Amino acid sequence: MKRSLVIMLCAMFAISIASAQETKKKKQKETVTFFIENMECENCIKKIEKNIAFEKGVTDLKCNLSTRTVEVTYRMDKTDVKKLMVAFDKIDKKAAVLKDGEKPETKHDGHKH
Repeated sequence: MKRSLVIMLCAMFAISIASAQETKKKKQKETVTFFIENMECENCIKKIEKNIAFEKGVTDLKCNLSTRTVEVTYRMDKTDVKKLMVAFDKIDKKAAVLKDGEKPETKHDGHKH
């Protein structure tokens, strides 16, 4: 009797540890920076904030008009980069992922840098 009770308690303990680790995995977040080619004014930012911020899994969003970038933090168990790019397409914003350390191309006075 005692033996089966000990075995049952050990099994419950092992299951609870595995469940806690799985929950931790599900809540992992990632941040990606998008260059938005046609983000040119405050209305563009409002449109992005109104739509992309409410995409499933998005936990934070920061727009920068001067660099035309949007930094999106999202839960990896809820969405991914491809889904976010589709969301930008839906609002007629062309998004390209900037790799770590890559700087966006800036335009002003009709020429690029």
